[in-house]
Amino acid sequence: MEEKIAIQGIKGSFHHQVAGEYFRQDVQVDECRSFREVVDSLLTNRSVSAVMAIENSTAGTILPNYALIDENNLQIKGEHYIPIFMNLMALPGQKIGDIKKVCSHPMALLQCQDFFKDHPHIELIEDTDTADVAKRISEQRLKGVAALASKSAAQIYDLEILNEGIQTMKSNSTRFLVLSSKNAAPVVTGSNKASLKIILENKKGSLVSVLNILRDFDLDMTKIQSVPVVDIPWKYAFFIDVLFQNEEEFQKVLGILSGLTEELKVLGIYKNGLL
Repeated sequence: MEEKIAIQGIKGSFHHQVAGEYFRQDVQVDECRSFREVVDSLLTNRSVSAVMAIENSTAGTILPNYALIDENNLQIKGEHYIPIFMNLMALPGQKIGDIKKVCSHPMALLQCQDFFKDHPHIELIEDTDTADVAKRISEQRLKGVAALASKSAAQIYDLEILNEGIQTMKSNSTRFLVLSSKNAAPVVTGSNKASLKIILENKKGSLVSVLNILRDFDLDMTKIQSVPVVDIPWKYAFFIDVLFQNEEEFQKVLGILSGLTEELKVLGIYKNGLL
C-alpha cells in the first residue's frame, strides 16, 4: 500500500498542492479536518509525513502550530514555499452581484480583506478549509455562496472563477513545513537550515547573549518568534530558524547554546526551501 502524506484540508487545498510539489504529483494524502488531526495522523502511523502551514507573508505566523510541533516531538525534515493566489469561485452562471456569502479559512479571508471592502454586500463566514467549501458548494449546488480557493479546487469541483488573484498582497506566499514523527525522522543530506526552540534563563541580557553567539559563528537568523510558555506566566519560548554553512560548526554552536539556556531543542535540520 502506498505511503500517505497528511494534509490539513482536502484535495484542491493549498496543502494538497504543496504535498504534490514536494513529493510527487500523484501523492496519496490523508485528508485531515484540522492541524491537530494532522498530528494524530503522524502519531498513529496513518501517514509517514505531513505538510503543515507555519507562516504567511501577509497574515503572519500560525502560532498554535509551533506548539503542536513542539508538544508532540515532531521533526521538521523540509520546507516548501508557494505563492498564494486567492480566487473567488461559485457555481457556473453567477456574477459577483449574486454572491451573498463567502465562506473560507480565516487566514484566506484575512488575506483578501481589501477586495471585500469594495463589496460590502457580501457576508464573510469563517470555515475550516478553502477547498472543502468549494466541494460543499458543488455537491449541494449552493447558489449565492462563493469560496476562496486555488484554481485546482475550481477544476476539481467544477466551479467558475468569478475573480482571480484577489489577495491584497499580490506577492503573497506561504511557508509550509514537512514533518515526520521523531522516531521516523530521516537524516537529510545537504542540510543547511535548522529550527530551534530556546527557553532562556531569567537574567538580564540572556537573549542578547544567544544572538551574539549566532553572529560570532556567522549564522544567518531568518526568523525569531516568541511564544508564551503556557504554565509559567510572562515566560516565553523562542523559536529560531538559522542558516549555516558547516554542520560541524553548527554542532559547536548547539553545545555553546545549551550552556546559555534553560532548554534547547532542535526541531529539525533540513534544506533551505528558498534555494
